[in-house]
Amino acid sequence: MGPVSVWQWSLWGLLLCSLCLGSPTPSTAPEKRAGSQGLRFRLAGFPRKPFEGRVEIQRAGEWGTICDDDFTLQAAHVLCRELGFTEATGWTHSAKYGPGTGRIWLDNLSCSGTERSVTECASRGWGNSDCTHDEDAGVICKDERLPGFSDSNVIEVEHQLQVEEVRLRPAVGRGRRPLPVTEGLVEVRLPDGWSQVCDKGWSAHNSHVICGMLGFPSEKRVNVAFYRLLAQRQQHSFGLHGVACVGTEAHLSLCSLEFYRANDTARCPGGAPAVVSCVPSPLYAASSGQKKQQSKPQGEVRVRLKGGAHPGEGRVEVLKAGTWGTVCDRKWDVQAASVVCRELGFGSAREALSGARMGQGMGAIHLSEVRCSGQELSLWKCPHKNITAEDCSHSQDAGVRCNLPYTGVETKETWYWDSGNVTEVVMSGVRCTGTELSLDQCAHHGTHVTCRRTGSRFTAGVICSETASDLLLHSALVQETAYIEDRPLHMLYCAAEENCLASSARSANWPYGHRRLLRFSSQIHNLGRADFRPKAGRHSWVWHECHGHYHSMDIFTHYDILTPNGTKVAEGHKASFCLEDTECQEDVSKRYECANFGEQGITVGCWDLYRHDIDCQWIDITDVKPGNYILQVVINPNFEVAESDFTNNAMKCNCKYDGHRIWVHNCHIGDAFSEEANRRFERYPGQTSNQII
Repeated sequence: MGPVSVWQWSLWGLLLCSLCLGSPTPSTAPEKRAGSQGLRFRLAGFPRKPFEGRVEIQRAGEWGTICDDDFTLQAAHVLCRELGFTEATGWTHSAKYGPGTGRIWLDNLSCSGTERSVTECASRGWGNSDCTHDEDAGVICKDERLPGFSDSNVIEVEHQLQVEEVRLRPAVGRGRRPLPVTEGLVEVRLPDGWSQVCDKGWSAHNSHVICGMLGFPSEKRVNVAFYRLLAQRQQHSFGLHGVACVGTEAHLSLCSLEFYRANDTARCPGGAPAVVSCVPSPLYAASSGQKKQQSKPQGEVRVRLKGGAHPGEGRVEVLKAGTWGTVCDRKWDVQAASVVCRELGFGSAREALSGARMGQGMGAIHLSEVRCSGQELSLWKCPHKNITAEDCSHSQDAGVRCNLPYTGVETKETWYWDSGNVTEVVMSGVRCTGTELSLDQCAHHGTHVTCRRTGSRFTAGVICSETASDLLLHSALVQETAYIEDRPLHMLYCAAEENCLASSARSANWPYGHRRLLRFSSQIHNLGRADFRPKAGRHSWVWHECHGHYHSMDIFTHYDILTPNGTKVAEGHKASFCLEDTECQEDVSKRYECANFGEQGITVGCWDLYRHDIDCQWIDITDVKPGNYILQVVINPNFEVAESDFTNNAMKCNCKYDGHRIWVHNCHIGDAFSEEANRRFERYPGQTSNQII
């Protein structure tokens, strides 16, 4: 089938990655426990790749699993080496690959990562566990074998029939229907090719699962009589029957079903091919030419995804009491992830992510131990625990990857190449919000192209990446450190050279007099999935004799004082004096240091601190009159360096200035509040994102 008539859900195309690549870091050596020799290991479960799965151990002739309590990447390293792989790139919890059977051999497994065998790791003892198989642990190993490893110690599960892909094939109007395909015959790809599904006993629950796999949040009733009449004129190839889903499954293979045996001569007697019709979200309904669904007003959105590189993936954030916060990954599973995905207009979840795989959030953690059945319409309808800061950390933020509809955008030809031989420019004035599915959906100049000059200087290009940095300002520190200083002019020559003073300073009576400065510290965290590096290479960095270091970016931050209606009354800016790792999280090592013409940047999990007493770490408010204002700080204001999320690059505070003192309060990241709370905070939108205003 051509791409215009089918959508294929590729099970094996999942990109599995980890923020914890590299060799394990030894920690305090655990107590060693003697274990039985002759253990055997295997990877089991579905869906999975050959180098991932539920870990099963055979001991004393009996196969069993490992509980995910206290399980870490270090334990995954040890188990992957037991399985013949060089190291682990991640691990899973809550029976992501399905629950196992038999004994749960190990619980509270604690490894440093350097052990030669899992028997050297601490645990509660063999067979001593208070877990259920809903807590079975899995590993994701690096697809690289240990030299000389013999597979005799690795026992794969028995080969059996598995549903690898699912698609909808339109029965009428083939090739003329717009994408995505929302209705058609259900076809599954088995090892010997594509087959249809017998509709005897077919239910709405089955359709719900199929639609979720294909990227749609829900299903609708279909005219079965029409399709049965049509089926009488066609040949069919049935490979599957007896499908009985509960409706909460994320994949058809998790449903009860039966495969036809090769010697079955009569297949699906009295039945017909199963047909499914799905309801797309408004975003995809518009692209398919359907009328947008008239949904009832449901108020403000209370769930969102942040930090993902693609639509339908990211860190899960929820709105509570007017403030956005994250979700702790304890008990986080694919059922809860699927509720989030469907609530946001996507299909079921491809993956439930733990361990801040989509970057760490800042601020509150609102929910923990979310337990969804998969039938809830909102994550807030699922049982959960309200937590305090001591219960969970942002290193445990939950995330999701959702199934998306196939829209055909992948076949839009966009080229990136040496533009020396370009003869025509076909698009100009392109302005995107970042949520569009193609460049055609972005605002641009239309048929009238204003930039018709060719050559590399006038043509746009891109470099694509699966990951990006994500900078956030520690807003509480700004509020805690803000103060006013009257600084003598004779101490500001260097700052004047850097253009860090208001324009009126040029006409001052140098070196006499002073300038009034609003000073504060700024701590800029990289909570993304890639290091933040300067746009320009080292060859173009500028040496500043005055400050004795290289500047790697012209403008790194904007500092502004604004009236409540958005009028700018004072401004400052921060050239990139130097980007470096001032401090890092416990398990992260510094990589960037400015001294001796070193590499500049901010490592994932680290932050760059600009103290309040550093030159230009201020706003010149000499000409500002007493009143109520807004302090706004914008990081990477010109979007010169790629980030996965620009909506959190602005920080805002309320300010009250009486001519002598200043009060700074209510500091927050630009997207940390609800829309209603933001409207109460100010009467203008401000610069909170790259959205066209």
